[in-house]
Amino acid sequence: MRLDGIFIGIEVDDAAAADAAIAAKLTEVCPVDIFAVDDGALKIVEGALDECVLCRLCQDAVPGKVTVLKLYDGGAPL
Repeated sequence: MRLDGIFIGIEVDDAAAADAAIAAKLTEVCPVDIFAVDDGALKIVEGALDECVLCRLCQDAVPGKVTVLKLYDGGAPL
C-alpha cells in the first residue's frame, strides 16, 4: 500500500499492512498518528502524512516493511 501527501509518501508492504500485530505496532510507535488500525488491518491516515517528523520509528519497528519517501526531494527514501 502507498499513500502520498504533499511532502511525504509512505509505502507499507501489503502483507505487513494486513497483519494485525504489525498494524498495532506501527500505530503505537508513530508520534504523529500517521497509522491507524481499521478492522485489524493497517490504514494510513491521509491528513497526517505531512506531519511526519522523519524519526524512523516506523522503519525501526518493522524493518524492511515501511518506506518513507521525501517527495520534496524527488521521492528519495528516508
